[in-house]
Amino acid sequence: MEAFSDESSSSSVLNVQELIKNPLTSIPSCYIRPHNANESEIVSAADEEIPTINLKCLIHGGEEASQIELQKLHSACRDWGFFQLVEHGISKEMLGNLNEEIQEFFKLPLEEKLELKIREGEVEGYGTVILREDQTLDWGGRSVLESYIVECDNVAMRIVELIGKALKIEKRDELEEVFEDGIQAMRMTYYPPCPEPDQVLGFNPHSDASGITIINEVNGVQGLQIKRNGIWIPVNVTSGDLVVNVGDILEVMSNGIYKSVEHRVTVNSEKERMSLAVMTQ
Repeated sequence: MEAFSDESSSSSVLNVQELIKNPLTSIPSCYIRPHNANESEIVSAADEEIPTINLKCLIHGGEEASQIELQKLHSACRDWGFFQLVEHGISKEMLGNLNEEIQEFFKLPLEEKLELKIREGEVEGYGTVILREDQTLDWGGRSVLESYIVECDNVAMRIVELIGKALKIEKRDELEEVFEDGIQAMRMTYYPPCPEPDQVLGFNPHSDASGITIINEVNGVQGLQIKRNGIWIPVNVTSGDLVVNVGDILEVMSNGIYKSVEHRVTVNSEKERMSLAVMTQ
């Protein structure tokens, strides 16, 4: 398993969680994102919402109900590249304990968290790999959490199996073998409140270099947005549900039928946001 983190471990870059402990009058220049005059407008969540897929119905819903839900899954992956997953089989108790543990981790003193910091040349641990000096930094942080990946991997493989069925792939076992032999990566991210949220991004626009990604919104604070038809659309998730998105690998393996959609994370002026993404690739 590979695990990634999102908070800077470079001595030349301030840790954002530490940065906000004192009142800020302005944002450090390394976090300010360049503005594009042609940048798309954001529509309200009431205008468009990502589809909702019921995993229990897909597996145990009876032939007719399962087929209807399977078509919904196919349409969600083809037309949106994102969907909200309900009745996914991961217990509320486990999610509650997981979310509490994540929140407690980020409350630890920086000195304790830095004991797990990412080392040079590695991709596992607490911190961010700084790629270049002029990089615009993401307003966030991350760490490793191994216990959750097993449950997420089971859900991911169920989804891959159903996707093979939705795509009507004759040798679906070959598709499943690709992901069974692949890498599971995990990113736990903390986005502190930001006094000037319009000036920064929690995570810059990107698509995932994965097969599929499963996202858990840890503390219920929204911020994820997807780009659809040139417009940024907020993704609002019901507590206890998960968000699943198609990655680059699955787009290639589906011959472009399914779309790996560009997405980003915005920050909140008043509330901290935490999320956990598990990528199967």
